[in-house]
Amino acid sequence: MTNMIQSAKDQVAALTQAAYERAAAAGVLPAGGEGVKATIEIPKDTAHGDYASSFAMAGAKALHMAPRAIAQAIVDHLELEGSYFNKVEIAGPGFLNFTLGPKWYGDVLSAVEVEGPAYGSGDEGGGRTVMVEFVSANPTGPMHMGNARGGVLGDTLANVLARDGWKVWKEFYVNDAGNQINKFARSIYARYQQIVWKDDTLPFPEDGYQGEDIRELAQALYEECGGDFINEPEEDALFQMAQFGLERNIPKMKEDLKKYGIEYDQWYMESWLHDRGFVADTVQVLTDKGWTYEKDGALWLNTTELLKKKYMAEGRSQEQVDKLDLKDDVLRRANGFYTYFAADIAYHRNKLEERKFDLAINIWGADHHGHVARLQAALDGLGLDGSRRLVIVLMQLVNLLQDGKPVRMSKRTGKAIALHDLLDEISVDAARYYFNNRASSSPLDFDLDLAVRQDSENPVYYVQYAHARICSLVARLAEEDGVAVPAAACVDAAVFATTEELALVKSLAQYPEELHLATRDYDPSRINRYLTALAGDFHRFYNACRLKGEEAAVLAARLKLADTVRSVLANGLNLLGVTAPEKM
Repeated sequence: MTNMIQSAKDQVAALTQAAYERAAAAGVLPAGGEGVKATIEIPKDTAHGDYASSFAMAGAKALHMAPRAIAQAIVDHLELEGSYFNKVEIAGPGFLNFTLGPKWYGDVLSAVEVEGPAYGSGDEGGGRTVMVEFVSANPTGPMHMGNARGGVLGDTLANVLARDGWKVWKEFYVNDAGNQINKFARSIYARYQQIVWKDDTLPFPEDGYQGEDIRELAQALYEECGGDFINEPEEDALFQMAQFGLERNIPKMKEDLKKYGIEYDQWYMESWLHDRGFVADTVQVLTDKGWTYEKDGALWLNTTELLKKKYMAEGRSQEQVDKLDLKDDVLRRANGFYTYFAADIAYHRNKLEERKFDLAINIWGADHHGHVARLQAALDGLGLDGSRRLVIVLMQLVNLLQDGKPVRMSKRTGKAIALHDLLDEISVDAARYYFNNRASSSPLDFDLDLAVRQDSENPVYYVQYAHARICSLVARLAEEDGVAVPAAACVDAAVFATTEELALVKSLAQYPEELHLATRDYDPSRINRYLTALAGDFHRFYNACRLKGEEAAVLAARLKLADTVRSVLANGLNLLGVTAPEKM
């Protein structure tokens, strides 16, 4: 797909090299400049041109000439006819500053028109497969604010990866086994017993889940089954409690996430790994490869040695590695039960070995940072190249604010604000835009008051309003003046003369690069920042450049430019899972 910024850089390199060859053939420059590695940058100040090449400085040593003399020879032999550029000037010690001409501005509009919703797409993925696993909240209670941020981060990253040529699979890993499910079952059972015996003083597990949602599950169980489970063996009763709770909580999670605009290709159950013996098999593979040992009746993973091997391969010195406080991990407890870490290793082996994903990306809370290298090292130990094929995107906390003060508790549950409570307060559009508005590595302040405001201070409103404003403009000109948006081929880009017009076209050209960088850095918040900047450039253009009453060529060019902005705004909002309204 077209990247007009890269195309311009490539053309600067080609024009410069061709000019050098002509100058060398004419005897003005000596041989030896064929392999010059010049940088091509975009100056911050457009007074210095739109693109700057360092060819003259980079070639000075090989050509044994002063950079400005080389630069002058290049300029004298440049042929710009039919190129993207209308002039080149020498600056400073010998920079070649290229200024864009009408052809480039017109081709940007054409690229957006021709590629439509696919504009900005890339092929970095090359058809390789990637699983993005995100949210994966314990099914023991409602999803909270951290899950809300992780949800939109994972979903948007998946969209961005798909646009850059990856075959994407979205997955939710359900921890329906292990200690937290046992605690979940015991919590429901204790509340159930209190209801059956009508005695709130009956003991409740010290580490049990205290939320109102547990009481509601116990009450629902009692209303459906009465006191049937009171006389059953406790082990059987607890199994029933867990199943009852999961059968109600998981559909609620799916419903909340669907309301949030998130649907998965699969909800993968941890119990599936245990039921078919895959956790035990994975641990056995690690044992066969010599990475485990027994101590105090438990089976341990030699994480220390695996991490040393990983860090040394990454270029750390032996001294640096020796200073690290490395510890081993239990895989199977003395009671025979496998740990969560063992199940996690097995699950990621399933991703990379059984299902053969080329890359696995997980969205985790920042509190899991210590687990990242350990899991990658364990996969390295299995021969699965986990250090390269498993990418963990760590996500910082969310601070919910209202009236300038932190909001910490849900009125309904007395616990952290739940996702469904949040979506009762604000729109899905606002939630998705806000939660993706900063890089995952930065803490996020979510201002409830700002999220519902309808003014330029609210970033999602600001961007959506730009889209709606263009739709209204196009409709008004069609209705009042019979003017339709022209095809790009009918636009004379030479009429673009104002700073606002030129800056707006350059912003449109930046979109493919932003998508590429969002993929490279696993940072879809770049799309938010880009859309906000594009909306700002449009509003400045709209305020500075009239359309109605202008001569036909200017009106056509400006109308096409505005409608092209509309197309790219809709494109980016769609990636974020946010609507692009035609009226506001």
